[in-house]
Amino acid sequence: MHLFTILLLLLLLRSAEPRRGPRSGSGALGPDARGRVRGRGRAGVVRRQIQECKEYMEAGEKYLDCQDRQLTTVMQDWPKDINHLLLARNKIQVLRDNMFSQFTQLKSLDLQQNDISMVEDGAFSGLSQLTTLLLQHNRLKTATEEVLLPMPRLTYLRIYDNPWSCHCLLDSLIRTIQVPSNRNLGNYAKCAEPPSLRGQKLKKVSVESLCAADNQVDRRPEEGPGRQPRPPPFKVKPDATSMCHTYMFPKPLLDCSSKELKNIPADLPSDIVKMDLSSNGIQHLRAKQFLLAKDLKLLNLSSNSLSRIDTAAFAGLLYLRELDLSNNSLHYFQYGVLEDLYFLRKLSLGDNPWICDYNIHYLIYWLKHHPGVFYTGLICSEPQEFRGWPVEEYVKTYNGECPKDKQTGQMDMGQGVQGGSDNEAQEVVGDTGVDTGGRLPRPLKEKKPNRFEIIRLS
Repeated sequence: MHLFTILLLLLLLRSAEPRRGPRSGSGALGPDARGRVRGRGRAGVVRRQIQECKEYMEAGEKYLDCQDRQLTTVMQDWPKDINHLLLARNKIQVLRDNMFSQFTQLKSLDLQQNDISMVEDGAFSGLSQLTTLLLQHNRLKTATEEVLLPMPRLTYLRIYDNPWSCHCLLDSLIRTIQVPSNRNLGNYAKCAEPPSLRGQKLKKVSVESLCAADNQVDRRPEEGPGRQPRPPPFKVKPDATSMCHTYMFPKPLLDCSSKELKNIPADLPSDIVKMDLSSNGIQHLRAKQFLLAKDLKLLNLSSNSLSRIDTAAFAGLLYLRELDLSNNSLHYFQYGVLEDLYFLRKLSLGDNPWICDYNIHYLIYWLKHHPGVFYTGLICSEPQEFRGWPVEEYVKTYNGECPKDKQTGQMDMGQGVQGGSDNEAQEVVGDTGVDTGGRLPRPLKEKKPNRFEIIRLS
């Protein structure tokens, strides 16, 4: 019986072998072929992850965020109905003809911080709805008016921090951005060469001087020993546009964080809504340094070395809503520092060595009269007996202090004056040693049964 069972099992196993072969080799692919398929699949996944962009909606408009993707061009499989395309911090070098023609609904195009050195005349063909074009922080030297013609609705053009060569070839572009109605095209852009025009803004450079500079350069070798000496190097004062990065969408942001700044940059853009100046070495805010940034709503000055803020330092910031002064070296605010912040709603004050003495009272007084301001981090650091106290509690204690002996003496003096003569009242006031400062009523000329009261003014 056992022998029969063994023979039956052997027959079953032998009959199963032919089926196993086709099953393992399905699709006529061997082990090597299967490995190649799996490898090709993984490579495709990796490639898609590198090129994949973040797509999202905000305020009813579609954004495609392709920043920091090491891209050298745009992809044909991107959505065609996007309104805002973010391509900052990639490796794009040349903008070819019809490069963006598929994105007919595009309203803004961010190409800053690439390696763009050339823009062909038809690069922006098809972008009839575009209103904002950001090309700052690239390597552009020249361009013509033809570049802007496909964009009739263009309102904001940022081309600063490019090494513009102010010669004849730039003539048509400069004439276009200098038209009075194009007041937001090409702001802050400056000539890098020739030396005679270096540092001059494209908005203000004389168009006639462009070709004149070319002629001077051509004649210079022929002038021989008697030629005119070269002008001294032009020292350009660093400004916000050359040191910081500007982002227009979703909200205009000037990012100056971690730039080793010692002062507030000059020539702040007037249309910035958010400004990040955190993690620098700024020690002193002087008066009216933010006067140009009239639309600013959020200002981040955290993690600097701020120890002094002058009165009127925040002048012009009528619409500022949030102010971050945390992690600095502030001890108190001078009187009047906060008076220009009419609509402030959030004030961050943590990690500052606040000194709880009479100088801190202005800050508490201002916060008391602006109950809509939410503030954090106002903790006493000195003196030792108040360390760790909320500053408002210290101020309450300060105002509540009144020695008992002075109170008793004051009450006795007040009772002694009742019913006294004018001269007696004057003598009592003189004995108290209180500086009336013109606030107490003068003695009456006629004797009247009115009661006199001594008021102690702290």
